[in-house]
Amino acid sequence: MHRPVTALRNRLLASLPAEDYASIAASLAQVELERGRLLYDPGDEIETIYFPQDGVISLMTLMENGAAIESATIGREGALGLMAAVAPRQSLSRAIVQTPVRATRISAAALHDAWEKSPALRTLVDRHTEALFGHAIQSVACNALHSVEARFCRWLLTCHDRISTDTVALTQEFLADMLGVQRTTVTAVARSLQDKGAISYRRGVVDILDRAALEQYACECYDAINRTYARLLPPDM
Repeated sequence: MHRPVTALRNRLLASLPAEDYASIAASLAQVELERGRLLYDPGDEIETIYFPQDGVISLMTLMENGAAIESATIGREGALGLMAAVAPRQSLSRAIVQTPVRATRISAAALHDAWEKSPALRTLVDRHTEALFGHAIQSVACNALHSVEARFCRWLLTCHDRISTDTVALTQEFLADMLGVQRTTVTAVARSLQDKGAISYRRGVVDILDRAALEQYACECYDAINRTYARLLPPDM
């Protein structure tokens, strides 16, 4: 079964045995998701599963007063809503498109049919769930213990790994929500990193100039999360 080049950009789809991929190929569709698009809110039924090829989807934890903070990100290493392949699921968080995303989507029902027949797919779902859980609990510790600058650098590196450009276009409000801080704090941190030559920052746009510098200023959580994904998920193709 010939696999479209776009599908191969997603590590999970690329790792499936040819027979398993063929069983879902007719149900896959390519989509373009614009920045800021809401995919799921807490309590929504997960009816569609997304396998990003390029770009980032944020999982946001919401508070009753409207406050929010990012708990994990999903890019081409994973999938959004994958546990719905096992059984009907409701979203536990807000899933929002953080940067423009090219993705392959499939209905949860179609992937469930394949999951029932494929040991490889069942293993992949289990390992992805464990990796995403590890990502989320590392983020909890990071948000509580590390400085805003270190978390911002971690976030920029995580985003940079999942996109095909050095430019990230985001609003101050969105950055503040993801980091759980005021917009003025985001501006101050971004200017500090610009003064250090790591990034160029203008309202709503970050250009990554010196990735090595970001790695130096980022907290340990960036490497810890990468090690979790490397241990549990298929290697990048």
